[in-house]
Amino acid sequence: MLDIKITRAETLKEKPADETKLGFGKIFTDHMFLMDYDAGVGWHDARIEPYHPFSIAPGCVILHYAQEVFEGLKAYRTADNTIQLFRPECNAKRFQDSCERLCIPAFPEDDFVESIKALVEVEKDWVPHTDGASLYIRPFIFATMEQLGVHASSSYTYCVILSPSGAYYATGLAPVRIYVEDEYIRAAPGLTGFAKCGGNYAASIKSGELAEELGFSQVLWLDGVEHKYVEEVGSMNIFFKISGKIYTAACVGTVLPGVTRRSIIELCKDWGYEVIEGKLAIEDVMKAGHDGTLEEIFGSGTAAVVTPVKELKYEDDTVTIGDGSIGELTQKLYDTMTGMQWGKIEDNKGWITPVCKG
Repeated sequence: MLDIKITRAETLKEKPADETKLGFGKIFTDHMFLMDYDAGVGWHDARIEPYHPFSIAPGCVILHYAQEVFEGLKAYRTADNTIQLFRPECNAKRFQDSCERLCIPAFPEDDFVESIKALVEVEKDWVPHTDGASLYIRPFIFATMEQLGVHASSSYTYCVILSPSGAYYATGLAPVRIYVEDEYIRAAPGLTGFAKCGGNYAASIKSGELAEELGFSQVLWLDGVEHKYVEEVGSMNIFFKISGKIYTAACVGTVLPGVTRRSIIELCKDWGYEVIEGKLAIEDVMKAGHDGTLEEIFGSGTAAVVTPVKELKYEDDTVTIGDGSIGELTQKLYDTMTGMQWGKIEDNKGWITPVCKG
């Protein structure tokens, strides 16, 4: 158990009056969780204190060499005012894996979950009451040593901040158009594709903005070696239902092992689908789109849960998936997972972690 010192803010922020206009990541709660690491000491000084800016030196490692990792998960309010989390232990394990790849000292998985539960309980009044809205949770670690030179830092800060966020699909589950990126790559074998670190996302911004200029919502990344096999979509994993089978890229170092991805695979197998984790060529996807065997495409991630896809553009070729509406499996997955998260259906998988009563 962590010995957490709690210092409460003297003045609390005014909470949003209209939870339908929260947006995403624009509002932050009154407090944050912090711990520090120093070589020879380890992680120490667990505390919750008022939300405030960091003060770091211009020569700090994080500013020059991007040694940092982060996670993303949510807290949900049920109809009986229970505040709960969805599979936080999976985020904790992935956080450890990201730390190992970025040469950051491991942050204990139990401490990760405990820090989140402690902060959410302090900020429970910030968990939205509106259907579909939630409290987004952002744990992260960054290097704090002041020294130039490409070496691992000897000191770090772990922090958790919270942001009330509106329903991802405010007007309903809307299918999106996706552009297949065939020039830039997101990851390659041996790099950091499986880790949740800022550099991966910074490198993806250019392609995302180019796709947006062309009227597409997301970018589908191909593998970094042959530019042939599908991997991820923007900040999401992606699934293809072809001739009744479910295909998704394998997590072999270049694909983020998503918690939602993992949950979808488990559910699909429970429902009798054959799930194939491996290489799927974009040419085969486009061919299936034209011959009618491409039945559904959907992305998966914490923010949206699932995102249905209605159109895919690769080079000069475009396919429309089905009639452009949400597929039956996509809708079932969305209903099942959000049902568990908001306590509307029974959690028969053991995926829910209660925090407190709100």
